[in-house]
Amino acid sequence: MITKVESTKAPKAIGPYSQALTISIHQRLIFVSGQLPLDPDTGELIQGDIRTQTQAILNTIEAILHEAGSDFKHVVRVEIFLTDLKNFAIVNEEYAKKINVNTPPARQTIEVSALPKGANIEISCIAISRL
Repeated sequence: MITKVESTKAPKAIGPYSQALTISIHQRLIFVSGQLPLDPDTGELIQGDIRTQTQAILNTIEAILHEAGSDFKHVVRVEIFLTDLKNFAIVNEEYAKKINVNTPPARQTIEVSALPKGANIEISCIAISRL
């Protein structure tokens, strides 16, 4: 069971994420490695704006979670790496379309100077199995 933790003595989340989540562990944990906006057939960087690249990564993560017996409703932790935090709002818009709105995952977003293959974004997550 995933329970949202929200303290009134801590700042409210400034995006679609929870301050923290508690989990009763009786299920398998799934650690999804950092995903880049790569074409699954060619391994090449998907060209396009930050919205297109974010959508591609979220679709990739969704496929990985499905293969592992989970989905976005069971994600408990997300890390997003951006080469430009000016893209934060656009990434949040796309991210909010996929995540569990009732108990959004704990999350951090970090600006980095560069990412592999010249990508503008990388996302990793931790989920629990729904099985």
